[in-house]
Amino acid sequence: MRLSAAGADQAEELRRMVAARGPAARVIAVTSGKGGVGKTNLAVNLAVAAAQRGKRVILIDLDLGLANADVILGVQPRATLAHVLSGRREILEVLAPAHGIQLLPGASGLDSLANLGAPERERLRAAFDRLSRRADFVIVDTGAGAHRNVIEFAAAADEALVVTTPEPTALVDAYAMVKMLSREPDPASIRLVVNQAEDRAEAERVSQGLASVAERFLSARVDRAGYVLRDEAVPRSVRAKAPFVVAEPRCAASVCVRNLAARLVVGSAVPVERRGFLDRVFGFLRKGA
Repeated sequence: MRLSAAGADQAEELRRMVAARGPAARVIAVTSGKGGVGKTNLAVNLAVAAAQRGKRVILIDLDLGLANADVILGVQPRATLAHVLSGRREILEVLAPAHGIQLLPGASGLDSLANLGAPERERLRAAFDRLSRRADFVIVDTGAGAHRNVIEFAAAADEALVVTTPEPTALVDAYAMVKMLSREPDPASIRLVVNQAEDRAEAERVSQGLASVAERFLSARVDRAGYVLRDEAVPRSVRAKAPFVVAEPRCAASVCVRNLAARLVVGSAVPVERRGFLDRVFGFLRKGA
């Protein structure tokens, strides 16, 4: 079908607008089937490590129950996502710079995006759109556990990093998370990170086992993103309120996270046909209503 002259002009104008805005950031959700596996610490350090490779990175704390990425980064935000939703602050006023990244502090106690009214949703959508045009990577720290909000955020990302430890209970919950994500329409690419591994052999055994089980029983592909070794530098950095890739850059955990960041940075580009992150989140919400 041929466009009319007016239609062709409008299409060309839209192309110019999109080109002027630049490409959207790649959205990576860091999630887990249970708490206590180091999800937020990994998200923070991965964001900083990607920034150290020259990428523009925004870290969004979307743990709606317990937002604490700011504590690990050692920053005291003046405002949070809640101020954006209420219209009291613009999104760029809320961003807090830290260690080469920009942090969007979370709004602890916000029950669910499903409970947001139309004005709040539109503010959130507009805010995320602005952020996605100002970064190469948007790393989203979701909550822990197979709650609906967690699934929505993780599935709507371009990639979902499922964090687990070698502990049996953590692996069971990681498998449950993979199961839930794989059942979502148009899900994110699922990748596994084994945290607190004793050595490379243990990490590879764990990741290969979970990937094989997911393929056999769920027909789901789980890529092995990498691993982080158990390291006493990690709790030391938490107490010091500094990312360990900054506080102790030569420690084993820092080397592992930098390797993970390198693989993510050189990974394949996001398909252009995928809708925006918030569009996908709200699409899931509408289907679940």
